[in-house]
Amino acid sequence: MNNRKETIIRYKIALHQSDEGYSVSIPGFPGCWSEGRTEEEALVNIEAAIREYLSVVEDLLEDAEVREIELTV
Repeated sequence: MNNRKETIIRYKIALHQSDEGYSVSIPGFPGCWSEGRTEEEALVNIEAAIREYLSVVEDLLEDAEVREIELTV
């Protein structure tokens, strides 16, 4: 049984349409982008790219003292 609580996090994305389809990026995550022939495909692809990006961030923080801050906007 998995007792892991799921958290929903929202990210702002930049979606651009071109003759080839759609490209999408996350302005807050440098280098995190994807694309797709349709808007739906591009959005599915960016979800995978975000998960991979966050996995790499976790790996980079592995030996660091990590703290969190809260920000009200």
